[in-house]
Amino acid sequence: MLRAGIVGLPNVGKSTLFNALVANTAAQAANFPFCTIEPNVGVVAVPDARLAVLAELSKSANVVPTRMEFVDIAGLVAGASKGEGLGNQFLANIREVDAIVHVVRCFDNDDIIHVSGSVDPIRDIEVIDLELGLSDLAQVERRIDRVRKQARSSKEAQVELEILERIVAVLNEGQPARAIDLNEEEELLIKNLGLLTRKPIIYATNVSEDDLADGNDWVKQVQELAASQNAQVVVVSAQVEAELVELPEGDRADFLEALGVEEGGLKSLITATYTLLGLRTYLTTGEQETRAWTIRAGMTAPQAAGVIHSDFERGFIRAETVAYDALVENGSMNAAKDKGLVRSEGKEYVVREGDVLLFRFNV
Repeated sequence: MLRAGIVGLPNVGKSTLFNALVANTAAQAANFPFCTIEPNVGVVAVPDARLAVLAELSKSANVVPTRMEFVDIAGLVAGASKGEGLGNQFLANIREVDAIVHVVRCFDNDDIIHVSGSVDPIRDIEVIDLELGLSDLAQVERRIDRVRKQARSSKEAQVELEILERIVAVLNEGQPARAIDLNEEEELLIKNLGLLTRKPIIYATNVSEDDLADGNDWVKQVQELAASQNAQVVVVSAQVEAELVELPEGDRADFLEALGVEEGGLKSLITATYTLLGLRTYLTTGEQETRAWTIRAGMTAPQAAGVIHSDFERGFIRAETVAYDALVENGSMNAAKDKGLVRSEGKEYVVREGDVLLFRFNV
């Protein structure tokens, strides 16, 4: 299961957001005692309205969404790359995740002290980026020292050395390692470094309930910065999400409507993070269950079948495939078949987002 790490300065709303993520998605959460070292971990359901529709069509007994993992990492501070605030451990926690959700404070509240004394999201982002970049720089420079000796007799080491030197140059310019384009083979050469600034990132701008509908000037600043980095921004209110948790299910829609929104932003955050990780969903449906399955973009039909069980991949014969929209429009698999909308796909077929699949296999 792929993991997204929630990072940011202290008192920006990370833990409040994490707790709401776990509670609002009916997650199966494994929470470790929070302290300055150990992160909190929660497995959350990925919202998918298609499941309820398919379950109704198939009269399914069960509905099973796909899931992903979020990790609440304790607040970083300036100097973390040099060990400030147990920063080395925090950075190691970030190194273990697949993507970063950077929570940025975009609200003012005199009762919640800002570690820098004032609200300034761009400055806060630069503090985190600097610490991640300095950590990466130290790691890459150490690796260069080892690889340079190997490069005298190894062509692979020569290629790695060239990549590492390009990364150092970018980091020294204050840019993240993800600014460098690498092919698949080159990516594998540096994968073990777990570079922090090469991980994909989403900015979660945490606003007050009054600014949830339209954002504010601080959000606009983050959006402008994110656009220059080709990164995504999700507007969310940890305050609103914490209040929603306490409300009965039937009262939540009315509460959000009064704020001028349909949701507090958590669903958007989960979905955006899922997409950022390069994940896709295919669906299976029948009387027993309707279920969402997670695959990586570009997976073939046999590989997608293997997500269910290795026997499905090993004995793959074909996949009966229909697009979700086509199935729903026609009301049943049989009706879709009658119109020629159900295809028989072989081993080379690349599964698409929203495909409804039935695998044929023989072991």
